Amino acid sequence: MSSKDILLNEILHLDDLSNVKIRFNLMFDGHWNPTDFYKNADHKTMLNGQYWNYSKKKSFKSGQVNLGFIKIEDDLWLLFHVGKVTKDLNILNGMGYEFESFPGYEKYCGRLIIRYKNKSQNMVRLAESVIGDCLIEKILPGKFDNDLFPGYENIDLSWSDLARVIDKETWKAALANQKGVYLITDTSNGKMYVGSAYGENMILGRWKSYISSLHGGNVELKSIDEKHIRENFRYSVLDIFKATTDDKLILKRETWWKTILKTREFGYNSN
Repeated sequence: MSSKDILLNEILHLDDLSNVKIRFNLMFDGHWNPTDFYKNADHKTMLNGQYWNYSKKKSFKSGQVNLGFIKIEDDLWLLFHVGKVTKDLNILNGMGYEFESFPGYEKYCGRLIIRYKNKSQNMVRLAESVIGDCLIEKILPGKFDNDLFPGYENIDLSWSDLARVIDKETWKAALANQKGVYLITDTSNGKMYVGSAYGENMILGRWKSYISSLHGGNVELKSIDEKHIRENFRYSVLDIFKATTDDKLILKRETWWKTILKTREFGYNSN
């Protein structure tokens, strides 16, 4: 730590740290990407996780103040909740408490990011033991939105992710100007579908059709239940080409990927 570092409690000014716990949330409801719940405004699931008791141990005591963080990157955590336990419900392996939020800290929730290197399997920690290692990384000007375009090679979107980002400016600019070959993966069974995009608005136009119809007009996907698609399909890019590339090359690469990935034999491609 350098003299320029700012500690978490220099911002929050919590008085009695002996009555404060910090929960570092790696997952909610069995899902290992907690930012998805934040970006989808699923506050109920997040707060259930924050006030969850394990099967053999309680997380908090009545009257205890707690801070809730979610992991956004390695060693980076976003503050999403500051509250106080008002009643212990004596429930194990479930949401164990009634609580109240502290509105005075709301201006920091969704904006304050700390850097903290967790070295413990225990993710509910006494503030006194860790808060001195929680360094302010940044305070965002607005609420956290990790939806900036990540680069074509880093695209890996669920259907709900795709629906959320498809009209964001950085994504529209990137996808509307590139032809390409893309991959749809069914995470429930490992089956894949390879498609190509070279028409109007290129990848953007093609992927928008998957949001509006779910099947995108693909015969092979029309027979799949819409709920199944929303819950299990993921979208990524295999090849990217500038807008002036001959469509024949795009189709050739699409065929190559179908052959390599065996999506005709074992996936959702039929041609």
